[in-house]
Amino acid sequence: MARAELDKQPTDVRRMFDAVARRYDLTNDVLSLGQDRRWRRDVIDAVAPEPGDLVLDLAAGTGTSSEPFVERGATVVPCDFSLGMLRVGKQARPSLPFTAGDATRLPFADDTFDAVTISFGLRNIVDPRAGLREMRRVTRPGGRLVVCEFSHPTNDAFRTVYLEYLMKALPGIARAVSSSPDAYVYLAESIRAWPDQRGLADLVANAGWRAPEWRNLSGGIVALHRATS
Repeated sequence: MARAELDKQPTDVRRMFDAVARRYDLTNDVLSLGQDRRWRRDVIDAVAPEPGDLVLDLAAGTGTSSEPFVERGATVVPCDFSLGMLRVGKQARPSLPFTAGDATRLPFADDTFDAVTISFGLRNIVDPRAGLREMRRVTRPGGRLVVCEFSHPTNDAFRTVYLEYLMKALPGIARAVSSSPDAYVYLAESIRAWPDQRGLADLVANAGWRAPEWRNLSGGIVALHRATS
């Protein structure tokens, strides 16, 4: 995978995630200094699944983000376009109904899910707006969208420190723990190139979702965006 400002070719992105699948969860835990666990809890609270709800967890990877929905009594469908991720996930969590799917052409009928969520995956979709429209299509009227994605720290001084870590320290740490450290150079650059909180809210609204709002996590390193269909 080359630089983030180059066109995102789905085949290349898929190959990249296949390559990092084996140690993906461990690498994320190390690179986020354990904060990814808190972020996952915040996603669950934002979705607020009720027993019996049907939830689509898009870009679910190995299913780490999907398990908490089951614990809340919901039925969750983990969906990802990386077969490598799905294979690792199925080995670790055989009870989950992992499904292969491209976010721009989801293999589900209209108005299927009570909620759709995507964590740290929207920026890797070749056409994020098309992906958001597909999420809207498969969500029932009145259903919820929750997007958890890297964003822009709100404090200028902290943002400078964060970008230095992101571009300089992160790839080095990834070399020590990841099964494919070069992929994290692309991931770091994709984070820098991603819109800020307001920009993502506008993107969500332009895709047909209603009343988008967001909440900053970890000083704006991550933002949770919510909207309704």
